Amino acid sequence: MSENLPHNVAQYNVAKAGGIPERVAHYQRKKMYEVFLKTCAPVPEDTILDVGVTSDQTYAASNYLELWYPLKDKITAAGLDDARFLEEKYPGMTFIYANGLDLPFPDNSFDVVHSGAVLEHVGSFENQVKFIAELSRVARKSVFMTTPNRWFPVEFHTILPLVHWLPKPKFRALLRAIGKEFFAKEENLNLMTGSEVEKACREAGIADFSVDIMPLCGWPANILLSIKKNEPA
Repeated sequence: MSENLPHNVAQYNVAKAGGIPERVAHYQRKKMYEVFLKTCAPVPEDTILDVGVTSDQTYAASNYLELWYPLKDKITAAGLDDARFLEEKYPGMTFIYANGLDLPFPDNSFDVVHSGAVLEHVGSFENQVKFIAELSRVARKSVFMTTPNRWFPVEFHTILPLVHWLPKPKFRALLRAIGKEFFAKEENLNLMTGSEVEKACREAGIADFSVDIMPLCGWPANILLSIKKNEPA
């Protein structure tokens, strides 16, 4: 293994493969993918950067963009996980080991930039601002990002109900108390609300963005962030 690639990092989801939570996640991801296609409307010649791909091969739709987008040769996948297997699984696409807070690409390198369920894993609010700004920097046309909504009654990663509505320090203290130290660390899980995503965009200097909510059983389950760029001449 290359010195620059870590071993597979701890997974961010404890749901059993094939169980109800995983099937629900698959359903939501399919809906979010359809919104991505409608919102960003990539044409066949557009290049796409997918930031934050995972090494997980347990869940069918863990890397849903690579799974469902038909033009594999237009996809560059980037992340801190060792996801080189994607190149073999989806011939034509490219994997690059990269940190979404400091991407190794010039401005406007890709037509469309996508990131699914990564924003909650980049750490502090300041890092979340930086992540949004960095993805916008390398996009020429548009950015599409998703993140779980803190106000959904079940926390997706731990499958715990309601406790994530506590003030964040108390929520993290509770996670430590029940042995979920990994998720108790801000750098591993920092849930956001729609208003916090809007605030992060403003602080990132993003001018043209929209924040939408995708429901599940009537509850606000996922936050969808769309950014439109003024294409360079």
